[in-house]
Amino acid sequence: MTTRSKRTAGILLIVLPTVIYGGVSLLNFLINDPRYMQNQLRQNLFRAGHAHAGVLLILSLVALIYVDETALSENWKTIVRSCIPASAILLPAAFFFSVLKPDATEPNGFIYLAFAGAVILAFGLLVLGIGLVRKNV
Repeated sequence: MTTRSKRTAGILLIVLPTVIYGGVSLLNFLINDPRYMQNQLRQNLFRAGHAHAGVLLILSLVALIYVDETALSENWKTIVRSCIPASAILLPAAFFFSVLKPDATEPNGFIYLAFAGAVILAFGLLVLGIGLVRKNV
C-alpha cells in the first residue's frame, strides 16, 4: 500500500468513530425523544444516513487495498481515493440534513446531495473496476 493510500486509510479510521457517535445519537433519540418516534420519515432517513455512513467508510477502506494494484495513473488513483470517501459524506449528509426539523413531513433540498453522492460513488467504483480489469488483461 502506498503512502497516499495509508494516509487516506488513517484519516478514514479517525473519522469512523463519528459513525459510532451517530449510532449512540440514534439510540438516544429512540429512548429519550418521543417526537423522533412519531416521525417515520425522519426515523427512516436518519437510519439510512447512519447505515450509508458506516458501509461507505468501510467500502472506502477496502477500495484503498485495490487502488494501488490498478493500471491507473496517479491522477486517476487520487480521484478514486477521493470519490468513494466523498460519497460517504454526501449520502449521509443528504439523509440527515434533509430532515433536521423534528416535525419534517418531507425532505428539504439537501436530499439532492444523495444523487450527487450516488453519482460520485458509481464513478469512483467504475474507475477502480476498469483500472483493475486493465491491469489483469
